[in-house]
Amino acid sequence: MTRDVDVVVVGAGFAGLYALHRLRGDGLTVRVLEAADGVGGVWYWNRYPGARCDVESVDYSYSFDEQLQQDWDWSEKYATQPEILRYLDHVADRFNLRPDITFGVRVTDAVFDESALRWDIHTDTTGTVSARFLVLAVGPLSNANIPAIDGLDSFDGAVYHTAHWPHQGVDFGGQRVGVIGTGSSGIQVIPCIARQARQLYVFQRSPNYSVPAGNIPLDDDTRRAQKAGYPERRRLSMASGGGSPHQPHPLPALDVPEPERRDAYEKRWQLGGVLFSKTFPDQMLEIGANDTARIFWEDKIRSVVDDPTITEWLIPDDHPIGTKRICTDDNYYQTFNRDNVTLVNLRRTPILRMDTSGVTTSDAYFDLDVLVLATGFDAMTGSVDKLNIVGRDGETLNSAWASGPVTYLGLGVPGFPNLFNISGPGSPSVLANMVLHSQLHVDWIADAIGYLAAHGASAIEATRSSAAQWTAECTQRAAEGLMLRANSWYLGANVPGKPRVFMPFVGGFGVYGQIISDIAAAGYKGFDLLGAN
Repeated sequence: MTRDVDVVVVGAGFAGLYALHRLRGDGLTVRVLEAADGVGGVWYWNRYPGARCDVESVDYSYSFDEQLQQDWDWSEKYATQPEILRYLDHVADRFNLRPDITFGVRVTDAVFDESALRWDIHTDTTGTVSARFLVLAVGPLSNANIPAIDGLDSFDGAVYHTAHWPHQGVDFGGQRVGVIGTGSSGIQVIPCIARQARQLYVFQRSPNYSVPAGNIPLDDDTRRAQKAGYPERRRLSMASGGGSPHQPHPLPALDVPEPERRDAYEKRWQLGGVLFSKTFPDQMLEIGANDTARIFWEDKIRSVVDDPTITEWLIPDDHPIGTKRICTDDNYYQTFNRDNVTLVNLRRTPILRMDTSGVTTSDAYFDLDVLVLATGFDAMTGSVDKLNIVGRDGETLNSAWASGPVTYLGLGVPGFPNLFNISGPGSPSVLANMVLHSQLHVDWIADAIGYLAAHGASAIEATRSSAAQWTAECTQRAAEGLMLRANSWYLGANVPGKPRVFMPFVGGFGVYGQIISDIAAAGYKGFDLLGAN
């Protein structure tokens, strides 16, 4: 492995693979460090039954190579984990990326050498790599969140986390299974487990809003039409709020007659997935508009769940719809009509402890053979926290972010020159199509590196004032709408002790893209260029 390169990229998911392709194409030497034994990032690790993307396959794909777009055939509207992983393996092979990726290696420390203006990246197995630039492509949803449950370690049965699923799969046949968590992964895995298990207990801490995926196979005619329409589809996606081509209704929700409004919601319901929250332009800004979406959603759920008490337990009452990420499901709510499925409301009867055989709540004991933790991630910052990044004057990124992440554009951090973070806090991140978001960030980073070379500069560093102003702007934008009305993982609320700071940029993917483009066009305004001519 080359020990001295222009760029080290951490992570070989969607962002890391494209970063390698683009930066290498620009003539730079690049080394990608990946903890897994293969490419894929979150799609390598998240192999649980039912794992599926909540963005349409045709949109959740690279746009940088026209022939790749034309050659690859997606089989379903919403791709499953195995198909997405096959796609990423295909990309890695098609562009000969593997020779520049070191697999099975974890970064333990990354220390900035101020005299040389280089990063020394230490690993657990292969020593140290020196690089001028450090690009973090670790993903905002890749550090598993393990709940603190008294006695969890004493449980004699098998314990699985959806973020680290066994590659050989799990047979739940004849088993008494408990699932803790009803976020995105829980909502996807629960119907699959219910079809196998003798008894399934769903331990629900907080109900979430979910919309059916409406998944369908894609036929040849559909694929041909999609491929022919790619230029316009990509144009609309890049200018949109979330990186998909579907446009909201042109009028505010309350300005539309109720029959027309319900018809608009019905069309989004049939489209499936997270875009239900973008049916109307004011849906995430005004509570009255949001209530129209909530009522439509509640009517849908009440129509498919048999038990009225279970129905009420499944309906959120603590946040406007869309202020936590809307999940995407396949008959999730209908699963609670099964005789072998029991919903345990942890708000009413919290878990007290576990022992060798099961779970004790405040009013019952549940014998279990298997426990599945669908408890999500330490989102946005968790994976970066583990890297022990050390910048100027020995300051760690963890200490700099002790009160919450402070970034400029989500790309740069003051005190950490030549460090770029892809799709993290301060950017649209998880509120956008992560594939196009990754491309947007990588292209900006590559262009910035090219700008440094053209102007004889050694390094680029966000100023403290620009980072403070940008972080304040992100907070203000979130406060102007409804997003702060939910204790979501956007705020770090799912991790005890984590600072409550709203981390994504909510102004829209297209708006954000224009902002960072304008910053670049202005000579990277808000950044210091060290050693420039």
